[in-house]
Amino acid sequence: MSTVTPSAVTPSAVTPPARPATAVGPSGGSRRNSELVRAKIGLLMPGFSALTSRLWTSPSVAELYPRYLRLLHTAIRATVPLMDLALERSEALAPTDPVAAGLVGYLTKHRREERGHDDWVREDLAAIGQDPDTLLSAMPGTAVANLVGAQYYWIRHHHPVCLLGHIAVLEGYPPSPQLTAYLRERTGYPAEGFRTLHRHATLDVRHRDELLRFLDELPLGPEHHTAIGVSALHTLQATTVLFEELLATAPEAPPAPVAGPGPAARPV
Repeated sequence: MSTVTPSAVTPSAVTPPARPATAVGPSGGSRRNSELVRAKIGLLMPGFSALTSRLWTSPSVAELYPRYLRLLHTAIRATVPLMDLALERSEALAPTDPVAAGLVGYLTKHRREERGHDDWVREDLAAIGQDPDTLLSAMPGTAVANLVGAQYYWIRHHHPVCLLGHIAVLEGYPPSPQLTAYLRERTGYPAEGFRTLHRHATLDVRHRDELLRFLDELPLGPEHHTAIGVSALHTLQATTVLFEELLATAPEAPPAPVAGPGPAARPV
């Protein structure tokens, strides 16, 4: 699941800080900011990867994929509004906060690149015979509200740097380029139904690398690392709940027939 995008906000005139590339790790050694963030995410990523593998290899993947797209839309449509709020807060804090000042340029560029990604999901749904106009009629569940709502709270009431943890999870682990061909074969849906996954397989590689470089440029202190880490792990946990709920909607496989001794044992 990728994340973020609308309106024009004038970037702050504050120049982003110069590059301090390392921070002190838990063992006292010097490690890049990006390495510390990825190490925290790595604590929970194996379990989440196993969950996504269950989704894509499910015998019911053809039924689950449209539901996956609908779930994806609930998260993606919040991406740009989250970045708008983070940019607004960063600009307000920038005159006295070098980390917030550094966020201004990154958010200004990144939200522009994320604009319209929710429309990609609508196009995918239409291509597989679903009605995209129903996407906004259903109230999103509590798991989505938990995933996205925490970011609104932390950005507004703590620090906009928290959003980097959210982005590090949702854009830091791009789908495999081979996934779309695999799903086309498993589901029978046309190639036009997988454009969101296909585009993000390439786009998120660049966005991941840009984010990692940006993290290494920020003068993050221990409090910033804590904020990013808590945000990232919350995002991963909340996304795990979303996928678990999605998998729970899969139709139950019919029980395997039990071999009997012969025709006379079959019920009439």
